Amino acid sequence: MHARVLPALLLLFAACRTMPQTGFLDRTTTVGNAIYPYVVYVPRNWTPAQRWPVILSLHGAGERGNDGLRPTQVGIGSAIRFRPERAPAIVVFPQTPNDERWIGAPADAAMSALDAAIAEFSGDRDRVVLTGLSMGGFGTWHLALAHPERFAALVPICGGIVPAGSATSVRQSPLTTNASDPYAFTAEKLRHIPTWMFHGADDTVVFPSESRKMHDALRAAGADVRYTELAGVGHNAWDAAYGDDALWAWMLAARVTPTRAASPTTR
Repeated sequence: MHARVLPALLLLFAACRTMPQTGFLDRTTTVGNAIYPYVVYVPRNWTPAQRWPVILSLHGAGERGNDGLRPTQVGIGSAIRFRPERAPAIVVFPQTPNDERWIGAPADAAMSALDAAIAEFSGDRDRVVLTGLSMGGFGTWHLALAHPERFAALVPICGGIVPAGSATSVRQSPLTTNASDPYAFTAEKLRHIPTWMFHGADDTVVFPSESRKMHDALRAAGADVRYTELAGVGHNAWDAAYGDDALWAWMLAARVTPTRAASPTTR
């Protein structure tokens, strides 16, 4: 009996070892002397034989820490768990330490995690979408300003440029603090990147006026911009946004063209 079962078990073990890991996978990256956890979502049908679209997701203030788990439990992570078939993409979930923002070293760690995930899981560098909610919405604008050549599309959700509302966790990007008009400055730098913003009309944590101002500034700069303001919704605009099939289709279709990559600030 054992003579017949053992070879079968050995074959099963060998097969399991050669099967690619998929799902939500724990990883770390190091910036300076600090270790930052992040999670990579890998679709079940992943194969290294093709290049995959990539989404970099920046969490809000409530998901800070060093557990690597909480960023996947709110927003795009929960949307993927609910309907994984609509997310044939590599999704990267970095995490800031407690009391930090998506500025400085945590922002550098997010980009380091992005690059590592692209290399490990055959990500397509021309199809990287940057999104974030609340504090991560502010971070979306900052990382895009810091790396304007890297992203095929932006999806800031209940974010902003200048803190306006009751949130104490958000900060203005240091890249805009010297601008006389930070909205126009941001729009001019990022007008080459298609952007879709979401905000709750009744948000008192980050006022919807932040997204309205950025929408107007991007339109004035000639950008490809969409804005969805959700009637009757407070700060939690992310469930409706990431539950929108149209947004998923739009993100997955985004691509940096050679013209945009070579000349990111020209029309």
